[in-house]
Amino acid sequence: MGNALRLLYEKSLEAVVITEGGSVEPRYTTTAPEVSALARDLLNFERTSLVPEDLSQHVVSSRKAQVKWYGKLLQAWKEAKPRPKTPEEVARLIVETLSRHQKADVEGLLEFYDLPHPTIFEEISTGVPTRLLEGVKFEMHTLPVDGNKVPDGDGLYVYVNTNDPRESSNIPRAVLMAAVQRSKARAMKNYARADELRKKIIESGYRVIDFQNEEILAREYRIRLRGIDAPEMLMPFGEEAKQELAKLVHGKCLRVLVYGEDQHGRCVADIYCNGIFAQEVMLKKGLAWHYVAYDQRVEFATWQKEAQAKRTGLWVHSNPEKPWEWRKKNKR
Repeated sequence: MGNALRLLYEKSLEAVVITEGGSVEPRYTTTAPEVSALARDLLNFERTSLVPEDLSQHVVSSRKAQVKWYGKLLQAWKEAKPRPKTPEEVARLIVETLSRHQKADVEGLLEFYDLPHPTIFEEISTGVPTRLLEGVKFEMHTLPVDGNKVPDGDGLYVYVNTNDPRESSNIPRAVLMAAVQRSKARAMKNYARADELRKKIIESGYRVIDFQNEEILAREYRIRLRGIDAPEMLMPFGEEAKQELAKLVHGKCLRVLVYGEDQHGRCVADIYCNGIFAQEVMLKKGLAWHYVAYDQRVEFATWQKEAQAKRTGLWVHSNPEKPWEWRKKNKR
């Protein structure tokens, strides 16, 4: 496990690179400094059982208590799947792991690592589940999302790197060969052939994406947010809902918990963005309905009632039209 912490401290794996020679290799990018700092200190604690010398200047409890914290944090870090990669995710891990300790100590520890204050979680408080929820069939982690690939307030397109263990074992051989051949064609400046191969890859549900000046092979998924129904684009607040979701996910790597597919072939899923639950945001901002016919989670009903009470978003109207009724009325 020390090797895992060391790896996170030094670099984090982001993507598979298809080289000009056609091989598939990992690519590394630097982790956020706040994340690296905690990973470094946890690695050091695992080796020496020592906590940072100057931590006492930020917290009120004894050094003995601090040792207990780091023991808990080290264990929580090892068990976290996936491990935290952003300052927000690390802050949440600290807050949840040390929830029974003094507030001054938790806040001091966050300050020590220059992490977000726990008050950022008060409004959007659900957090990322530590274990897969009942009904979840699989989990995936996306490449950074393009906000322009959000068509409305409850759907989006995402790309998953094919070096993901679940993806790598399922890449059709024809797609992999087309990606390699395309790379060679581009190297030889045979752009017509490269474009032909690109279309073949797209038709198979994959993309070759230019990511930080490198090309990586990724699989495309259409996602339908589970349990909510946002206004259609021609309805009041349809555009606002789309823009809110696009703003939330743009440029972010998402955690996607998939429950299954709908009749349109979309993955019905819960979406987490840096520890923030997308469905919670949309409901609390009054930009979606709780889709009770397909999801009976109590918290969804609560968040909708909160938005209604505040007359937020679409609830500024006393009796807004429901999107499923609008679709039925406007069915072609």
